[in-house]
Amino acid sequence: MRILLINPNTSAHVTDLVAGHVRTQLGGRAELRAVTGRFGARYIASRAAAAIAGHAALDALAEHGAGCDAVYLACFGDPGLLALRELLRVPVIGMAEAACREAAASGRFGIVTGGAAWEPMLREFVAALGLADALAALRTVAPSGGTIARDPDAALEILAQACRACAGAGAESVILGGAGLAGLAARIAPQVPVPVICSVEAGTRAVLAAGAFGQAPSRPDPVESTGLTPALATRLIDP
Repeated sequence: MRILLINPNTSAHVTDLVAGHVRTQLGGRAELRAVTGRFGARYIASRAAAAIAGHAALDALAEHGAGCDAVYLACFGDPGLLALRELLRVPVIGMAEAACREAAASGRFGIVTGGAAWEPMLREFVAALGLADALAALRTVAPSGGTIARDPDAALEILAQACRACAGAGAESVILGGAGLAGLAARIAPQVPVPVICSVEAGTRAVLAAGAFGQAPSRPDPVESTGLTPALATRLIDP
């Protein structure tokens, strides 16, 4: 199984961080190719950056997607997820969707992530999944995920406090969301009274499960374009 991991922001450090954790989790069961967005924000922390990241994800797919058996969109918020699915005949897994569905399967859940702008964006995202009633709490911390990725030790206590607050609000599990927070769930779990789900690990589990079952192909109508890379323009004409 060949997995294309797309980090739609432009931080190669975050790509390497996530890819390292995913490869460890795969344990040789699949081949992973990890790519970083060619343009856009270093870390996604606004609606504008997320919109650009959706384009960057499509661009990365067009350039690197040949021969892949599954795509892992490694960004909490899943920018461009539905568009990627529209253009592909293989499973496309979004980190945020996978984590939310896994958490909701066991009861009401909370989300903790970095960057205050994510709160309304994630509430809308969870509602679009049909899981609004299962979301018990959502807490953001001031440092962005990119900042946390650069100095994770400095953020551990504030993340643990936010997770405990979610548990106090009725969450039966808490998602620690964000590519830049990869690996931190296990470090703070002993300080939280409910299970803490790493969004990166939840996404990997979903990719492996989806790869076993495949996905029904989608065939959007071809459309002409201008100003896109040749690879992406070709995808729009012959998805």
